[in-house]
Amino acid sequence: MNLSGPAERLTVYVGESDRHHHNALYAEIIHRAHAAGMAGASAWKGFEGYGGNNHIHTTRILSLSEDLPVKVEIVDSTEKIDRFVAELADLAIEGLVVREPVHVVLYGQRAGNGGAG
Repeated sequence: MNLSGPAERLTVYVGESDRHHHNALYAEIIHRAHAAGMAGASAWKGFEGYGGNNHIHTTRILSLSEDLPVKVEIVDSTEKIDRFVAELADLAIEGLVVREPVHVVLYGQRAGNGGAG
């Protein structure tokens, strides 16, 4: 796949304990992105944050949370992001979903390892 120049980043903010059926919601989003042929997707777990419910979730020892924030980022063409956003409708995401323009400088597979990332 060749992706360079103007593109979009789709970012989905959810909680670590958010589920779709029995799967973690962040994992469901990544698996759907893979099945849709998106250029790539990654998830990061935060160590502190809050969202619409205004409740702070943190890893600090005195207030350990089992629902830390998770950010899923997907980068691809605007057209593919358009199609993928429609696929997320049935997930009933209660977090935040944002889109923003990006400029891809480099995207590709490393020679000899089948592509990491």
